[in-house]
Amino acid sequence: MRAFLWCNGSTPPSSVIDLVISAGVPVFGVDGGADRAFESGVEVDEVLGDLDSVDAREWEGKVVEMIDQNTSDLAKSLALLIHRGFTEIDVVGVDGGRADHVLGNWAAMLDAPRGAIIRMHHESRVTTRVRPEEGEFSIEIARGEPFSVFALEPGKVWISGSKWEMKGDFLALSTRGLHNEGGGGMVSVRGEGVLVVISRR
Repeated sequence: MRAFLWCNGSTPPSSVIDLVISAGVPVFGVDGGADRAFESGVEVDEVLGDLDSVDAREWEGKVVEMIDQNTSDLAKSLALLIHRGFTEIDVVGVDGGRADHVLGNWAAMLDAPRGAIIRMHHESRVTTRVRPEEGEFSIEIARGEPFSVFALEPGKVWISGSKWEMKGDFLALSTRGLHNEGGGGMVSVRGEGVLVVISRR
């Protein structure tokens, strides 16, 4: 099952909004992200979060309040949807806003339970979470097309089909995986810890 999470960052570009609408899957507003989605003409199925940036009265009957303040609204929402059985979660509205929230989005991808492919959509790129138990992540990347791999957890990493390959190299959160390039075919990535791959959407 697939779901969209709409966060309270900058309104995504029309190409991302079109993707959401055309997918025909449920849309969940992360707190104030519900209002952002509504303003963009997207119907929201439920509003998730601690409700500190949305008027819950305007969303009566569609609210799932999660008051745990030890994790972010995005982290709580990801965990809830994975618990409900969603296996693909596309997240929009993650750009803009405070720097700590941007870093918090990456932390939410690390904290989220296993069991789902998580993709964060940006203006022209997408960040995909790769967990070790999911095996190899493969994506077609044109020759010379840039992509990046970051380790949210340290460990050995394997990258093949790219200009600069890794064969069990140790990678921690650093700039070493920044700006690799595709080789004109399938690029495969796997690691001992949680990774994120940033590529063209």
